[in-house]
Amino acid sequence: MALKELRIGTRASQLALWQANWVKSELEKRYPDMTVTLKKIKTIGDKILDVPLAQVGGKGLFVKEIEEAMLRGEIDIAVHSMKDVPTEFPEGLGLYCITEREDPRDAVISRGIKFADLPQGARIGTSALRRQAQLLKVRPDLEMVIIRGNVQTRMDKLETEGLDAVILAAAGLNRLGFADQITELLPTDLSLPAIGQGALGIECSLSNEDVKDAISFFNHPDTSRAVRAERALLWRCEGGCQVPIAAYGEVTGDQLKLTGFIASVDGKVSVKGVVTGPADECEKLGVTLAEQLLSDGGHAILAEVYQREVSREKEIPV
Repeated sequence: MALKELRIGTRASQLALWQANWVKSELEKRYPDMTVTLKKIKTIGDKILDVPLAQVGGKGLFVKEIEEAMLRGEIDIAVHSMKDVPTEFPEGLGLYCITEREDPRDAVISRGIKFADLPQGARIGTSALRRQAQLLKVRPDLEMVIIRGNVQTRMDKLETEGLDAVILAAAGLNRLGFADQITELLPTDLSLPAIGQGALGIECSLSNEDVKDAISFFNHPDTSRAVRAERALLWRCEGGCQVPIAAYGEVTGDQLKLTGFIASVDGKVSVKGVVTGPADECEKLGVTLAEQLLSDGGHAILAEVYQREVSREKEIPV
C-alpha cells in the first residue's frame, strides 16, 4: 500500500461528520500506517437555511464546494450522503464507491402517535417534496411544514414549532444514536425513499489510481447496483434531489426490482411503476422505468414542477 496520507472532504453537520469519521476509522483500521485527516467545507446548502431547498435548486447544493476543493487538490476523497449527490460530476471526478445501505426507510418522530392515527389536519415537518407528495396522496388533510437544519434541529421543531410529527430518514437517526426516538418506520409502499437514501458515496479523482485502490473495499456490490438503478431513473427524468421523484432498488440474488414514483407536490397527481431484471443491467432498468413513468404522465407532472421552480428562483435574490 503506497498511499501514506488521505484527506477527506466533508460538510460540517453532525451527520456528515459521523459519516466522514466512520470512513476515516475504517481506513485507519485497514491501513494502520496511513494518516487520514478531515477537512470541513461549508456548502451553499449549509449557508441558506431560511429557504426551502426546492426554491434554491436541488442540484449540487451539498457537494459543489467540496468538489471544487477536490479539483484544487485540497482533498483526495469526499464522503456524501448518496441522496445529496447529483447525477452528473465535474470532468475528472466521479463516484467510485457506494457503501452498504443503512435502513432506507423514512421514520416518524411524534409523541407516540403513528402516522395512520395522526389527527385530522395534523402539522407534519419534512424537508423533502418527495415525502410531502407521497404522504399527502394518502392523507390530503395533513398540513406540511417544510423544515431545514441538521437532524437534531429538525427533531427539536416537533416542540419549537408545535408540530404533530416530523419525518426524517431512518438512516441518519440510526447513525447518530437516535433510533429510540423513532415512533414508526414507514413502509416503502407508503413512502418510497429518496434516490440513494441510506447509502454513502465516496467521490474522488478518477485518474488517481492510488486513491481508488485504497478506497475500493468500501464498495458494496448489491447496494451499488440498487442505487445506480435509482440514479439512472433520476438522470433520465432530469431530476434533482429536491423534486417529488422517488425510487427504491432491491437486489435478490442476481435480480433487481426497482420501484419508481413521480408526483405533483400536493400528491394529487402521481404515477408509480415497477420493473424487474438482471442486477447487472441496473442502469438500463432505471432508464426503462423512467421512460415508463414519463410516458404514463410523469413528463407532464415534472414540467409543471420545474416551471414552478423556475418562477420561484426568479424571486430569490442571489
